[in-house]
Amino acid sequence: MKKIAAILLSLSLLAALLTACAQPQSTESQAPAPANSESAAPESQAPESEEPAAEGVDLTILFEADDDMINNYSLLAVNPDAPFVDADGNPVSDVYINTEGASALINWMLSEEGKTAAAEYGYADYGEYLFYLTEDGPVSTAEIPQATEETKTIRMSTTTSVNDSGLLGYLLPLFEDAYGYTVEVTSAGTGKAIANAESGNADLLLVHSKSQEEEFVAGGYSYVLPGFDSERLTFMYNYFVLCGPSADPAGVKDAATVKDAFAAIAEGKYPFVSRGDQSGTHTKEISLWPEELGITVDAASVEGYTDWYTYSNAGMGVCLTMAEEMGAYILSDKATFLTFQANNGVME
Repeated sequence: MKKIAAILLSLSLLAALLTACAQPQSTESQAPAPANSESAAPESQAPESEEPAAEGVDLTILFEADDDMINNYSLLAVNPDAPFVDADGNPVSDVYINTEGASALINWMLSEEGKTAAAEYGYADYGEYLFYLTEDGPVSTAEIPQATEETKTIRMSTTTSVNDSGLLGYLLPLFEDAYGYTVEVTSAGTGKAIANAESGNADLLLVHSKSQEEEFVAGGYSYVLPGFDSERLTFMYNYFVLCGPSADPAGVKDAATVKDAFAAIAEGKYPFVSRGDQSGTHTKEISLWPEELGITVDAASVEGYTDWYTYSNAGMGVCLTMAEEMGAYILSDKATFLTFQANNGVME
């Protein structure tokens, strides 16, 4: 009997225990899972996707800082007594050159204030300097006159590389606000910018092609401003950079020199976008190809290379956009490329 009683008692206790386990647990005793806990979701459940990052550009700098890639910029005042001609070489008369306004702007750009502003441009936005001042370059301490009704409009002819970099959009308002001038900027390749001045449609030049500048001076189109030693006032520089797709199929980033890099592009017939506009950038580019290719500023010189060489006849910003879309290589001034990259490939 005692054994039976013990068995019955054990069965009763077991039944009670099973009944208690079957009851729902109190919510107060149930600790919530941490809100950010990875274990809160089943392992098979993919986490929610984050907002996609802003799309950038694939075009990147692959080769730079070669001695053959220095890019000098010069200011030149247009001579009011120059033998002005139109696009067909016919003489142009009744040309008015605003020599006082041009002198004021050149003197300001070469003053401590102007040169400091140019040197500092871009660092806050890009984390590196876009332009550098030339060592022992020209400096002006001349007094800058306020604008008058006759002198207030100044016509500057410059390159797309300067304009697309945003430099003038930063510098010129400082000058205009201080002295009351209005600067009208026309930008094109250096060849076209110089031709614009030769026809009497500019008061000063800001360009970057030494050989073309020297021809301009030799033709009598520039003169020495008071306080300076020469017509060409080379005051700042930056570097050309060889850019291309990040995959770099030609392997140019491993080249010993920039000319070796250009040779690798030509040998592999990898896509290349050329300014093709006789600009300073175009002039520099053709000097970097192997001589046996015979590439010059003449479009006819690249007729045998059209399967990989694009002769665009366009400005720097347009050409960078083309290179990005085509996955092509391109030579650019560094300032414009960094602006292009920072703007995610959008050039105004």
